[in-house]
Amino acid sequence: MRYATLRQLKVFETVARRLSFSRAAEELHLSQPAVSTQVKQLEGHAGLALFEHLGKRVHLTQAGREMLRHSRAIINQFREAEESMALLKGVSGGTLHVSVISAGDYFFPHLLAAFLQQYPEININLDVTNRQGIQQKLADNRTDLAVMTRPPQALDIVAEPFAPHPYVMVAHPDHVLARQRQIPLQTLRHYPFIAREQDSDTWNVMQAVFGSDLHQLSIRMHVRSSETIKQSVSAGLGIAFLSANNINLELKVGSLRVLEVEHFPVMMNWYAVHHRDKILPPVAQAFLAFLKTQGAALIAAISTYQPTPAESTGVGTGTPHAP
Repeated sequence: MRYATLRQLKVFETVARRLSFSRAAEELHLSQPAVSTQVKQLEGHAGLALFEHLGKRVHLTQAGREMLRHSRAIINQFREAEESMALLKGVSGGTLHVSVISAGDYFFPHLLAAFLQQYPEININLDVTNRQGIQQKLADNRTDLAVMTRPPQALDIVAEPFAPHPYVMVAHPDHVLARQRQIPLQTLRHYPFIAREQDSDTWNVMQAVFGSDLHQLSIRMHVRSSETIKQSVSAGLGIAFLSANNINLELKVGSLRVLEVEHFPVMMNWYAVHHRDKILPPVAQAFLAFLKTQGAALIAAISTYQPTPAESTGVGTGTPHAP
């Protein structure tokens, strides 16, 4: 094992955690053959097989389970060393590790650009993922900060709101509902929906809004990508419940229309989240302060959709403001 590398251990840990070479490759932004090569090299150093294939599923061998335990300990030691060095470097020499749910990737680069104007020397490691992925990163201490709408209740975290987050109903501009005003919520059940996958932030908010009526909706498709949902709605496949922060371009070009549904928009918050035991490096502390002081204004400045003053009252703290 003396010639094993940290890179090999990290690739192995990712495959072991995901139990999938393809999903590990996607997370690591590598090709699947590159992932397989790293794992084979580590197996060569260990002299034992770390994975076994039963049918189409990947399983850890006994040696793999033992290797996973040691790999995580080594990776955590390197991470702690990195954090200690970051504390000595201060803000200017640090790297910000930040994760954001996919609904936020339409405005988040603008926030990072504004932050980099103040701290041009820093580096940024940005991961855009779903709610489950963010929870895992927080639990595994693989991110400094996470930006999301509904902070996880199962983890011991600190969640600080920094900006309002409206959700709206959208449709094709030629949809029959696009010409109506004050649409009752119950009317929506008569039209096909394109919805995010279950347990995503968007799905959870939608579930809280519709409550027991959710099962009465005609959900035509569940989709993991907000971008695919927007394209599906633009193609006339149905209506959708989406974050108002990621439909800016579509509203400008007129490919989507926000429906005037009663009690909408649903007002939530954007939260900056970190594990309670996490020692935030200076760069993460600076970014957290930046979000709390400038985040809301920057998001509002780039948002095409602007709730009216009456709609904007009572920004949510995790519970949607809708019937």
